[in-house]
Amino acid sequence: MTPDAMYKQLIDANATTACDPFDGHVLACVFAAALDECHAGGSFTDALGICGLALRRNIERYFPGALGHLETFGLDVEPTVNEDERCLRELLWRFRTASSPINSLLTIFVARRATRANHLWQDLGLANRGELSKLMLRHFAALARRNDQDMKWKKFFYRIICREDGFSMCVAPCCSECGDFNACFGSESGESLLTRMRFHGESSRLIRIESSFAQ
Repeated sequence: MTPDAMYKQLIDANATTACDPFDGHVLACVFAAALDECHAGGSFTDALGICGLALRRNIERYFPGALGHLETFGLDVEPTVNEDERCLRELLWRFRTASSPINSLLTIFVARRATRANHLWQDLGLANRGELSKLMLRHFAALARRNDQDMKWKKFFYRIICREDGFSMCVAPCCSECGDFNACFGSESGESLLTRMRFHGESSRLIRIESSFAQ
């Protein structure tokens, strides 16, 4: 199954629930992005940072009927949560806009995907940074409003955590005097992870077709 196909399948399943369409879109994007790690030998539980029992329960809640299709992608491996991720979970948990199942679930997903190498919006499978900002304002409003200088989200999260623990991430007297300003505030443009996976999938398919003609 391709990430695109999974996204479409999950969106169709979510449409039968009372879930807000934007939230359904976010969850489907996260699952589709996690699929790429499953193809590389990982599991959904590890890619999403959630235990199997809770994952199965939330699949049934937000994507009814999709559980059978997702069984093959590893729903029972127990994920390991390191100290940095645990601190981020606690930060997001404290700033949840509401004590709802979707807020709690996104706390786990955002914290886990923030441990990956790309921009956070990319590793959540979202189309652009604007969708991540909308997610933050919707589900972690008080925390999102503190990012009033539009700092990159990963940098912002860990800056807040370090400040609360009495540490400093850098020695610059202020951001405007920092020689590495773009590391924290530069553009987060780029290709969405799902678009990239779609392109590579199509490229691989063309290579296979060309190879078949060459034989």
